[in-house]
Amino acid sequence: MSAQIIDGNALSASIREQLAQRSAALAARGVTPCLAVILAGEDAASAVYVRNKVAACEKAGMRSIRDVYAADVKPETVLARIEALNADPAVHGILVQLPLPKQFDAAAVLEAIAPEKDVDGFHAENVGALMQGTPRFIPCTPYGVMKMLESRGVKLKGAEVVIVGRSNIVGKPMAMLLLAQSATVTVCHSQTRDLAFHTRRADVLVAAVGRARMITGDMIKPGATVIDVGINRGEDGKLCGDVDFASAKEVAGLITPVPGGVGPMTITMLLANTIEAAERAARGE
Repeated sequence: MSAQIIDGNALSASIREQLAQRSAALAARGVTPCLAVILAGEDAASAVYVRNKVAACEKAGMRSIRDVYAADVKPETVLARIEALNADPAVHGILVQLPLPKQFDAAAVLEAIAPEKDVDGFHAENVGALMQGTPRFIPCTPYGVMKMLESRGVKLKGAEVVIVGRSNIVGKPMAMLLLAQSATVTVCHSQTRDLAFHTRRADVLVAAVGRARMITGDMIKPGATVIDVGINRGEDGKLCGDVDFASAKEVAGLITPVPGGVGPMTITMLLANTIEAAERAARGE
């Protein structure tokens, strides 16, 4: 058996067509959805992510603002810029690219973003709303994963779901979204004993731990849906996920590749959150 591939590029393109239509409808009302992205420091991967986000905005008919600061920028400078963006009614979404340089308190920076413009969904107010089952914004990567599962009709009600990784960005919000769909969720992490015992029970396995090819085919339940959130460099220098794709695809029923799986969906759902923010602002919410 060889797993069917969940193509993130194809699904992303389809969703972006719908988003472009929503953006055009707003433009017809005199509103151009706008995302402001702040990058502090010289992290090469972060620079690529920001460039991709800005390009995606432009293709969707949205406006983007990119503020780039040197690695030694004072936190007060960035906080002042966030305050100005919060007050600008033409800006609908604000994103601070992580990681930040060491002089920053990342939590304080994220909390400085107005909750109604926090399109990453990281503000404590938005995290709390997600916990209560009434999210304002769903964090982009988990949002993308849910769209991928929905696109293939993966049944979540009563399903055994195992998430490997407990980050605030992916693991924890992923668990909340799956619980809301009545899945039975187990969250594993670096201190989990006998990880394979848990992963082999999973009807749906989400790997989001940041370790190259950690999940191998013998750790997967035959026919399971495997979602690989990881983006790593393998020993051969090539991009790879947290799942050993070669062995996993011979066991799984559905699987996401790396690259071309969850990655494109993350940026797409960022656009979706920004357009949603613009629509709410246009309604006076």
